[in-house]
Amino acid sequence: MPQVTVDYRVARHIATQVARQREELLKKDPSVDRAGEEQHCLNWINEAVALWAHAQGVGRGVSTTAQEEDALRRAVYDQLYRAGRLQPYLDDERVEDIFIQGPDEVWLDYGDGERKMVGPIADSEEELLELLRELARDSGLAERTISTANPTLALSLQDGSRLQAITGLGPKTYAVIRRHRVSHAGLDDLVQLGTIDPVLREFLGACVRAEKNVMIAGKQKAGKTTLLRAMLREFDPECRFATIQTEDELFAHAGGYHRQVVSLVARESNGEKDATGRGAGEVSLLDLMHPALRMSLERIVVGEVRGPEVVAMMQALTNGAGGNLCTIHARRPDIVFDRIAELYALAQENLSEQLAYRQIANGLDFIVYVSMTDETQIGGRRHRYVSRVLEVTGIGENGRPATNEVFAPGAEFGEVRAVPQMDPGCIDDLRRVGFDSTLLQHRQGLWKEPLPLLVEVNR
Repeated sequence: MPQVTVDYRVARHIATQVARQREELLKKDPSVDRAGEEQHCLNWINEAVALWAHAQGVGRGVSTTAQEEDALRRAVYDQLYRAGRLQPYLDDERVEDIFIQGPDEVWLDYGDGERKMVGPIADSEEELLELLRELARDSGLAERTISTANPTLALSLQDGSRLQAITGLGPKTYAVIRRHRVSHAGLDDLVQLGTIDPVLREFLGACVRAEKNVMIAGKQKAGKTTLLRAMLREFDPECRFATIQTEDELFAHAGGYHRQVVSLVARESNGEKDATGRGAGEVSLLDLMHPALRMSLERIVVGEVRGPEVVAMMQALTNGAGGNLCTIHARRPDIVFDRIAELYALAQENLSEQLAYRQIANGLDFIVYVSMTDETQIGGRRHRYVSRVLEVTGIGENGRPATNEVFAPGAEFGEVRAVPQMDPGCIDDLRRVGFDSTLLQHRQGLWKEPLPLLVEVNR
């Protein structure tokens, strides 16, 4: 079917008209519910589009098509209730990222590596800013906005996509929307996607059941959050746990599976400063950690450890019950410990590297490293997979944490994904929750064949 072009000036005019009718309706009948309100608006949209279609038919001598009328109706509805001209791209399951470079330069980045420029999403900078403000209001975070006084905006959209925007600090307003194309996948789904094999699937599930503390590490866009969500599905549905995030990307409280989720999201300041110089109204991840520890929780999940909250997180790992999960950015598996130590050093207390290493050794059981191999520049695709699983076994040389490499790439037979290398020191704990340790004897894993890469692995 040919692409139907929408005149967004017409769509905006109709949306403004319907918005006034909606306002009058709510004044006359404040008790009307959302479903009733939407039904009235849909009727008004249909009437307005019918009038537009008649005028167009008279003006150009040819009747409008059903596709044109339907596209205009959708565009008006999106203006009123969804993300406006952004919505078609949010509805496209193939889109992984949306890059906004001002109102008229928008790029779509697809999961297979394709990238293309699409039409404007606003007619001016101010209209783009108003769209971003409307998205903030619709997200339920009324205190978040974007302006020259508050030049950055970070939030989760209604579909779970993550938005980060900047204005007033360059020639244009910039925004990135990161889509979560795999929002409700479990570990079995990740086996089907090629992220893990059945051996690692059973191992990770056993780590969760055995209440091991696990940190998922990797570079940006490697798939850390997707794996974290999948591991949450291994929690018992009645498990009482908290998710602590800057923006909600885990959706644990909304998935219909877990019944005892305390979902906590950090809050930005309102732009003003209090007597201590801190942003008024700000609630950081660190602020959330301390009350969360008093909520009679069985587990704590931190969406991403990126600052001083690492101290409270590591204290929770060493002092509380096990089974806690978190993610952290790290370019390579061997620098994860240094990354944690860096965050310790940046904490307000200026804590030492030695303390960081000691708390890692005492509180962390496993590090799961997620890799991405991107061959899109040579005609291939992006591959996301777990490449290593390290067991933390205590303090080793020079006071650094010692590790066992339980899973690693099978380089000798051309496999970059994780395959078993050895039994972990805590293998008996995993056996007690039903893990079949004989699976670790499959030294090539249960992959049907090595990951099909255009650039072969050196053996």
